Amino acid sequence: MRTIVKVVIFFMILVIAGFTTKTAFLTEASEDQTVSAAEPVVETTETEPVTTVVSFNDKGLLKASWYGPGFHGRVTANGETYDQEAFTAAHKKLKFGTLLRLTNPKNGKSVIVRINDRGPYIPGRELDLSKGAARELGLIQKGVARIQVEEVTLQGGFKPEISLN
Repeated sequence: MRTIVKVVIFFMILVIAGFTTKTAFLTEASEDQTVSAAEPVVETTETEPVTTVVSFNDKGLLKASWYGPGFHGRVTANGETYDQEAFTAAHKKLKFGTLLRLTNPKNGKSVIVRINDRGPYIPGRELDLSKGAARELGLIQKGVARIQVEEVTLQGGFKPEISLN
């Protein structure tokens, strides 16, 4: 029993001594600084300036409408199934997978959509939005509006294109 008590006391002394001593191997610490052996020494370095990785290429104001219920579940021009609640859009010429940031100038609301279909086929309209994207922009009631369109571009001119098929 005495041996167990001696071992416990010995370990308690080691633990207490370990927490109260200064670390001699940290020569850069000043005399008035107390450095705990359990705390890592963190060196700070000057950081490089942050550069923009994503930019937005202004495509101007385009006349946009929305489509949904009659096409929900059908196959789009790129072969995927149309989901009226997804943030997608139809355009006559943009590559499938192209990302666009759309902003409604009337209320300032924005959304990013992915081109996955062709259209619109009504004269004078340049972009057909999914119902979900139109709702986010506040276009459901009005149906048609001029929308600020910006193509999403990565640093170096790369355009993110996402395809699900």
